[in-house]
Formats: sequence, C-alpha cells, structure tokens
Amino acid sequence: MKEISAQALHAIRQSRVALRAGDRRSARHWAEQALILAPNREEPWLLMAALANPRASLAYLERALEINPGSKRARQGMHWAIRRIRTSKLRERARHQIIVEPPTAQTMMVTRPALMPWAVFLLLIVVGLYVGFGSPSISLAFSEARPPAIAQVNISKATRTPTPTATFTPTPTATPTNTPTPTPTDTPFPTPTETTLPTATPRPNVTNPENPVIPPDIGLRERWIDVNLSTQRTYAFQGDDLLRSFVVSTGTQYHPTVTGQYKIYVKYHYADMAGPGYYLPNVPYVMYFYKGYGLHGTYWHHNFGTPMSHGCINLTIDDSAWLFDFASIGTLINIHY
Repeated sequence: MKEISAQALHAIRQSRVALRAGDRRSARHWAEQALILAPNREEPWLLMAALANPRASLAYLERALEINPGSKRARQGMHWAIRRIRTSKLRERARHQIIVEPPTAQTMMVTRPALMPWAVFLLLIVVGLYVGFGSPSISLAFSEARPPAIAQVNISKATRTPTPTATFTPTPTATPTNTPTPTPTDTPFPTPTETTLPTATPRPNVTNPENPVIPPDIGLRERWIDVNLSTQRTYAFQGDDLLRSFVVSTGTQYHPTVTGQYKIYVKYHYADMAGPGYYLPNVPYVMYFYKGYGLHGTYWHHNFGTPMSHGCINLTIDDSAWLFDFASIGTLINIHY
C-alpha cells in the first residue's frame, strides 16, 4: 500500500473530527477530499461509508475491502450496513401496512349514516306523541287542516328509514374502483410493444463505426457507456441504441487508461483532482468508476482526440455535463481498444 500524503492525512483527521461533532456536511467534504488525494487507502472509503445511505455504504465498504481484504473495520462496517438495510426494509413494510389500513374507514363511513334513520324515527315518534297527546288545538289543527301532511310525514319516514342510500353509495364507489383497474392493465401492454419496436429497428442504423459488442448483462433499455481507446471516442448507449458520441482524450502510454468493465461509484459536480506533478481545482462533472479513474470535464486543454490524461477520460465541459445527467451511480463503463 502506498504512503499517504500529508494533505490526505489532514483531510482524514478533519473528517473524523467533524463526524464526531455531528457536522456531517463538513465530514463529507473532507472525506471526499481524502478520497481524491488517497483513493488507494481504505480510510477515506470507510468515512464515506459512515456518511452514506445504507446501500451506498455497502459499495464504499466493498471498495475498502478490495484495497485491504483483511480490514476488520471494513468487515464490521459491512455487518452494520446490512443491519441498516434490513431496518429500512422493515420501515418500508410498516409504511405500506399503514397505507393499506385506511380502507377500513369505509366501513366506518357506512355505519355512520345508519344512525340517521334511527334518529329521524325517534324524532318522529316524539313529534307524534306531542301532537297526539299535547294540546287539543294542535292535534285538531293537524287533523283538520292538513290530513295529507300526516301521510306525507309517513312517506318521509319510509324514505329516510331505508336511506341506506349511504349503503348503496359504497357500491357505486366500488364499481369505479373496478373500472380504473382495467385501464391501467391496458396501458402497460402497448408501452412494451412500442418500446421493443424501436429497439429492433435502430440496430442497422447505429452510427457507431466500431459497432461495440453489447455486454450480456445490459437490459433492453439500460443505459451504459462505451469507451474506445483506439479511436479516442466515447459512446452513450441505451440498450443497443446509440444516443450520442463524444471525442475524448484518454491516458498516455506512461499513464494508460485501464481497460475492462467498471461501474460508476461516485459523482461530483465539482471536485479537486491531484496527483504526481499536478493539482486541478474544481474539475467539473466528475464520475469515478475505478479508484482515481473517472470521466470528467476538462478546462486545461482542448486537444481532444489525442491521449493527454493521467488515465482519466477527458471530455469537453458541455459533453461532460450531458454525460453527467445521462449516467448515474451503477452505470456500466466498458473500456477497450
């Protein structure tokens, strides 16, 4: 393992101090600086794992174990990250259960209107008793003036006592829930058929002159990046569809770019980059895929198409901004001659 620089040690110490103080933002800043200065040391990766979400922390800890397979701290961190993932899954299940419970409120809504007929019925009984046994003048007024009104009152009783119209309202609401479900099932079927047709037609029209072999693990609509070191070009693919190509500058013969298949493990809008004999502040749109190797924007030269870097893949700032939005953590990078 290479010796660590004084700047990297300082960044690691500052990150630990900030983490103990509860200042996670500063701790992450210093951990990122340590990662740039000493990507082949396990300490920056352990700090990043302590500050990341459960799934990202697993990726950082795996990198630390690649650097030092016998690291006890990294192995303890793996158990810690796995426990965090399990607890987060349990919380998600609990949330789903809470979301599923409210349909029981429908039964409550159905039972509430059932009290109304009884209340109306009792009210009518009280009114009838008062009219029948109250004052003679009132009973006489109701009997002589408006006998049909009593019949109407009885009709209103009949209409309100069955007003399990509230019970009938759930049945119309149940039918709308059945009608929307067929419509979602109809829409997914056209979309796959429409997506598979474009993937079949553009294959002969791919403008990539090298016609790279699609990695076997790539899905039909999965995004991935192909880098051809011989032609100094980079291609952005979605499945087997070529979306865009770029002229780049890769590593020289003294600092060659690694070959093989890698995945982006961290992204920075801006990051300082340093190495033997150089220091580059605020490099834009950095995406690391293996140790200190990454794709990024370049403001210090315009000789794209010629190997110029210390192993990274240099793009113009505009191209790197597009590729930064296109790719995500986990995107496959296929590098070959």
